[in-house]
Amino acid sequence: MGSSLKACFSLTLDAYEEAPGPINVSQDRCSEERSEEDAEEAQKKCDEEDASAKERAAQRQMLAIEELVQSERNYLRLLQLSTGTIRGNLRKLQPPPANLDSMFLDIEEVMDVSSRLLNLLDQGQVRPGEPLFLQTLCDSFLSLSADIEAAYREYLSNYSQVTVLEDSYKQKEALWNDIIRVVKSSAPEVNATSLSFFLVMPVQRIARYPLLLQTIQKHTDSSHPAYALLERTAHTSVALNCRINEYKRFREVADKYKKTETLTIKDKINRLNTHSIAKKTARLSQHIKHETGIAPKRVDEEFGALEGFFYVLEHGILKLLENVETYLDHLQRFLSCKTEEFDLDMDGEKALICYKEITTALRQWILPTFEKRMRTLMHKPLCALRDLLVGPRNLIRKRLDKLLDYELIEAKSSLSYEEQDVANTYKTMNTLLLNELPRFNGLALQMIWSMLGTFSCLHSNLASDMEQLFQSFAQQLPHSSLSHGAFWEWAESAALEGARRLETLCRGVENTLNAPVVQPLSPSSQRRLKQLMDKHGSGKIYKVIETVVGSRELDLNLARGELVAVISQADTRGDKRRWLVDAGGRRGYAASSKLIRYHQPSEDPPPSPNPILPDVVTGIRRHSYTPESRPLTVMSPPCFQVLAAYNFAARGNHEVSIRAGEPVRVLEPHDKRGNPDWSLVEAAGGQRGYVPSNYLTMMPQGAGRPGSSRR
Repeated sequence: MGSSLKACFSLTLDAYEEAPGPINVSQDRCSEERSEEDAEEAQKKCDEEDASAKERAAQRQMLAIEELVQSERNYLRLLQLSTGTIRGNLRKLQPPPANLDSMFLDIEEVMDVSSRLLNLLDQGQVRPGEPLFLQTLCDSFLSLSADIEAAYREYLSNYSQVTVLEDSYKQKEALWNDIIRVVKSSAPEVNATSLSFFLVMPVQRIARYPLLLQTIQKHTDSSHPAYALLERTAHTSVALNCRINEYKRFREVADKYKKTETLTIKDKINRLNTHSIAKKTARLSQHIKHETGIAPKRVDEEFGALEGFFYVLEHGILKLLENVETYLDHLQRFLSCKTEEFDLDMDGEKALICYKEITTALRQWILPTFEKRMRTLMHKPLCALRDLLVGPRNLIRKRLDKLLDYELIEAKSSLSYEEQDVANTYKTMNTLLLNELPRFNGLALQMIWSMLGTFSCLHSNLASDMEQLFQSFAQQLPHSSLSHGAFWEWAESAALEGARRLETLCRGVENTLNAPVVQPLSPSSQRRLKQLMDKHGSGKIYKVIETVVGSRELDLNLARGELVAVISQADTRGDKRRWLVDAGGRRGYAASSKLIRYHQPSEDPPPSPNPILPDVVTGIRRHSYTPESRPLTVMSPPCFQVLAAYNFAARGNHEVSIRAGEPVRVLEPHDKRGNPDWSLVEAAGGQRGYVPSNYLTMMPQGAGRPGSSRR
């Protein structure tokens, strides 16, 4: 019964709901109207929120842009204050701080690029609140990105020197107090207590550019016309900072390894420890493996070509510097011989007076000016270029050490912290050299060509000055009337004749200075001489003319003046530059160039005539030690003649060779020091020189040659 009632009730409700009626239609219409109103209100509210968000974003964008521009102006103003007012006041201190300008190194370039950026923004004549200002800002930054990177990377690379220099100022309390006082009085509106307050600003500024640009990008709608350009500018600022940091890291590695330390042996020993010994041993082992072919050697053709060209340039620079220094030394010696200062008797010699005036002008004005320009334009730049070679050379050598270390750990799958540092150091040095060595080689080669051109120009100017000088005396010189060809022919012949006469004079002076002087032997040398002559004979006795220091196996050490006997005039390999000698018990090799044949008269020598031949010999005495030498005249026909009793081989330019029985003419019966053991003679053919006096004998005219039994 109950179930039937429930079924009837449910059917009745269903019929009621399905049955159409005016009440249900009105309710549906009301609900639809309310839903449309709610949707409109929601859409309106959403639009208002979007507009409010865009307005807030636009305000934040404008604030970020204004912050970038205004902070750039304040940044430039403070830099100008530090480099202008503060640096000027610090220079007025007594005494001024040492190396003050080094504190502001490269900051002028930073200020210049900042000023150019602001000028570009001002030239656009667009205010920060206007839509086109964002595009102007991005264009200006992108156009100066290369200059910004170049200026800031040099400043940041040298900033460590600023801190080191400031620390040195802090160690002097009085100086540091004066610096603080000057900084505070020069910039009272800024709460600065040191120079680093200003000098650290470029370090902070370059890192702030990406933050400001990213903030502007964050608050800029993607539909903005300059959004793509802004995004590119932000990426450029980030990449710019990365490159600057990489360059700074390269410079730190280069500054660390390019230094040349002068260490004593004690300092090197103190630096030795187990780690350094193990590292050097591993490098040596790896190098031996490369040389023996056990381990393959890493070949980098690009770096090998750069390294080879660098060493060629280094050799050329050092050789050019050596030649320039020799040239200047010869020029200085020439200028030191001031012949024009001597009071010569030139009365009536008009040409000689002209030559003296020309020489005076050359030595006092033209050549000193030329020498000064040579030192300024050639020698100093070459010395500076030579000093610059030290850094790359040390880096190239250090790269080889780091390469050997890197090869030892290259095959490992996982690296420790120290091994990773070794790998990073090698890669950094290799990249640094591949990037910078071509630039260095190119600049060095350009400097060499420039200096060679300067050398040519200097000599061209010298020739012009000398030509102008000679033209002023042209009418007073004796050969001014000659034609061009005849003048050069005369000049060449005169130069050759002068050279010949100078050579003859030099040879005569050399012969005079090298005249033999017989020194008595010590008792020990006499005993050694007797021993060697008894053993080897007199013909093999030689004298050491220069100290011999043995450098090879079986070489002897011999003192100057020592007597030896030559056993063989070649070594076992046939080298005739090394002779086998007997030094009185010791046998070994000595350089043949340091040995000279020793002449010792026989124990029973022929009587030395020591002839004084006023009635025998005619001629003019040479090389006499007496100043009153006069020509000798023949008073009567000679009755005796002087002959060579023995063969004698000349050992130098001051001696003359004679053969037994050869007639000679005695010019002086002694040497230039008055020693009668040597005589100055004239042999057949007109050759003159010294011979031992006891090698000569006097015989009557027409007598036969001296017999061999007297030898």
